Amino acid sequence: MMGEAEPIRVAVVDDQPVFRAGLQMLIDSQQDMVVCATGGDGEAAVALAATHSPDIILMDLRMPVMNGIAATSAITAGQEAGHEGPKIIALTTFNRDRAAIDAIRSGASGYVLKSAEPEFLLAAIRTVNSGFAVIAPEATHDLFTHAPDTGPAREPTPQLEAIAALTPREKDIFLLVAKGLSNADIAKRVYVSEATVKSDVRSILKKLSLLNRMQIVAYAYEHYLIPRAAASRN
Repeated sequence: MMGEAEPIRVAVVDDQPVFRAGLQMLIDSQQDMVVCATGGDGEAAVALAATHSPDIILMDLRMPVMNGIAATSAITAGQEAGHEGPKIIALTTFNRDRAAIDAIRSGASGYVLKSAEPEFLLAAIRTVNSGFAVIAPEATHDLFTHAPDTGPAREPTPQLEAIAALTPREKDIFLLVAKGLSNADIAKRVYVSEATVKSDVRSILKKLSLLNRMQIVAYAYEHYLIPRAAASRN
């Protein structure tokens, strides 16, 4: 008889003890996941990431001592150097939250509203643990289209030099990923196998020093490779 799979190890980091305890009760009620650590600020998140080796960290974005964005950046820094580490799901109160964009750019695999249904949160944990984004690409487009831009003013023209290192096919795949297409849909568009798409996506992430597909979306918007006005009409 084969042994059961190891449960998903989840860390919960939030500065509200009652909310943190509620998440712990919800997660521990599942057979396939367990809370391995909890913390109340970003510094605690960085410490528990190193000492408890969680698979997933639910990370509040607004916390004392160190906020969730800085903690996410600190935790994912080693992953950019090729080391494995926990995947991070940002927790936010607002749907169009600039902090969620910053968290994704810092390496989070997506974000979930604190008001989300429990089943959605549990599904998000399982989805991210499997290596996928936690929110639909359409939601990401909405976030990047409507969130206030606090960065320096720039002409809204495509900055094609940002993807100059990619091959022609990789550039095509980059833009299709940024538009939210699945690997299967991309494979049909560029007439290659899904395995080839997966390989090209890995190559794109490596060449652009990105961690996941969510960051491809962020990168595309940041360099005006996806028209914001067009996205807002979809």
